Amino acid sequence: MNKKIHTNDLGIIDYQKAWDYQEQLLQENVRIKQALAKGDVPAGQAKETTHYLLFCGHPHIYTLGKSGHMENLLLDDHQLQDKGISFANTNRGGDITYHGPGQVVGYPILDLEHFFTDIGKYLRFLEEVIIRTLADYGIKGDRSPGETGVWLDPQDPARARKICAMGVRCSRWVTMHGFALNVNTDLNYFGNIVPCGISDKKVASMHEELGREVAEAEVKAKISQHFAEVFEAEMIMD
Repeated sequence: MNKKIHTNDLGIIDYQKAWDYQEQLLQENVRIKQALAKGDVPAGQAKETTHYLLFCGHPHIYTLGKSGHMENLLLDDHQLQDKGISFANTNRGGDITYHGPGQVVGYPILDLEHFFTDIGKYLRFLEEVIIRTLADYGIKGDRSPGETGVWLDPQDPARARKICAMGVRCSRWVTMHGFALNVNTDLNYFGNIVPCGISDKKVASMHEELGREVAEAEVKAKISQHFAEVFEAEMIMD
């Protein structure tokens, strides 16, 4: 099994540009898999699919998943324009979320046939990567039954808050989209939406929990380390 994952930090990048790049990598892998399935590749010339973990950040934007509800966006077009916030409908799972400065976004493009063919398990593995990363900072991340992502104090309705949102798409077992961890994120931007369609729980950031600025490059390095552990993979820095 090929478990080499190429990591690349795209920096601050327009959401649509990052989406297009993910689609390009996904479709490239899908074409390889289709050719192999049809037997169109001569023996000995078969090309393997390639795994990626893309890190990035985005300018202010609200994104709505394919199962989301527009009423969870609490601003109209004029208000979005006045605040300098973009909006995009996406083809990932989940409802509405916010991306912006201070957030570490990760987009794994993995051919799950080299790992396991189970989307639920894949999401749990992504959660585990973030839970382990938070533990390095003394923050106890946890799961909330029936709610994807990583939470703090999910068992206490009065204190439950989400620190990492997740939403993925999968085509022929190749993934895209991923997770958004609030590191130094301005949480006020979540006040303009019903985050992930969940109205009775708050959001959190590492900055807010620790009371200090957190080095995002360090967080990405720790995520890569735990990604390798959880997925039993070799990370290759591009």
